[in-house]
Amino acid sequence: MAQEGVRLRGCSVPFARVQSSKEMMTVGAIGVHEFITLDGVIEAPSWTFDYPFDSRMADAIAGIMGSSKAILLGRRTYEEFAPSWSTRTAEDDPGAPFMNETPKYVVSASLQTTDWNNSTVLGPYSADTIRGLKDQTDGNIYVSGSGTLARAMLADGGPPARYALAGSEAYDGGVLHLTYTAAARCRE
Repeated sequence: MAQEGVRLRGCSVPFARVQSSKEMMTVGAIGVHEFITLDGVIEAPSWTFDYPFDSRMADAIAGIMGSSKAILLGRRTYEEFAPSWSTRTAEDDPGAPFMNETPKYVVSASLQTTDWNNSTVLGPYSADTIRGLKDQTDGNIYVSGSGTLARAMLADGGPPARYALAGSEAYDGGVLHLTYTAAARCRE
């Protein structure tokens, strides 16, 4: 597979890779959704209970989920999500069908089996495995939580070191929704 790009004033912006097959496949993005404090706390999501969850927040998360065809989780997040989400229905939470029916891939060196519907253990973190999953998934991949996994993906050299603020929205309860995208790689 060849990757081509376009040059804009010294910046290289890659195009999506083209698959040579009878059926056109869209190679999507990995979208990471985190609840994180301004000082970087990402663990123990119970702190979020102090902030009301309003419909605009639900719409923002649904926007990420709606374009995703797979879920990628780290072991700890999987172990927190599986018992909680697997019993929810659409009546309990409109995100339940996505969380329960979408194929889930778990990065873990210790987890051997899964009980949650449509879940597969990928094994220990490997940048090549993540790239392979991305290449074989016809659409975007959704990551929620999974801080260790997200940091590993950032550190492996795949994503660019620079990000640009693509959008921001303040909610009434004091929550700020920030969206970042990869900045073009530019020559210094």
